[in-house]
Amino acid sequence: MAKYGEKAHEKVEKAVHEYKHGELKSSSGRKVTSRKQAVAIGLSEARAAGGKVPAKKSGRQH
Repeated sequence: MAKYGEKAHEKVEKAVHEYKHGELKSSSGRKVTSRKQAVAIGLSEARAAGGKVPAKKSGRQH
């Protein structure tokens, strides 16, 4: 069974595309400099849009 839905795929693809072209901005308005950050933004947008995305992992595990 797929872990991520089609909507999540589309949102992440769009965010990474914007990142590669230097157009992706974080919530504070700064330019995104990391690919991981771009993927995280895409997943966050997919969650907000009701896409099938696993819940965010909580902080560091001890």
